Amino acid sequence: MRLLLAIAPEQYRDEELEVPKRAFEEAGIGVDIASTAAGTCTGMLGATAEAAVGFDGVNPDDYAGIVVVGGAGSKDHLWRNERLIALVRSFFEQGKVVAAICLAPVVLAQAGILSGRQATVYPSPEAVEEMKKAGANLLEIPVVADMQIVTANGPTAAAQFADTIITKLEC
Repeated sequence: MRLLLAIAPEQYRDEELEVPKRAFEEAGIGVDIASTAAGTCTGMLGATAEAAVGFDGVNPDDYAGIVVVGGAGSKDHLWRNERLIALVRSFFEQGKVVAAICLAPVVLAQAGILSGRQATVYPSPEAVEEMKKAGANLLEIPVVADMQIVTANGPTAAAQFADTIITKLEC
């Protein structure tokens, strides 16, 4: 089993990638990192990660789910990224796990998969507005699971977020 971890090329939130990635690997789940293009990506706190593939090179059939990592860079690089939005929609339509943390749940909102569903997001005014505009029922709790969709509100929720995703994959 493999998961696709989608990150911004710069300013992704370090622990929102590292904590879940470690948890997935410890659970025996393979991970591939993707971004807007293959190459080195930099985190907000100075970490780096290698994106093995750009979003254009991803085949959803190769993965059990997609996890979109947040951070300041998600607004600049992931929100409104048509290829990533199409990937999220494809994973969702195939009944696979779709997860996002911090500011990244906005990508799920923009993919049109949160209407009438419970979700959470980092409480920036713009993110909250995007989520509400998409019809999400926002909850002010760290992690929300609604069917195969898992959302979390920030880095302090990263471990619980990862555990919830692993539980969904085991169903």
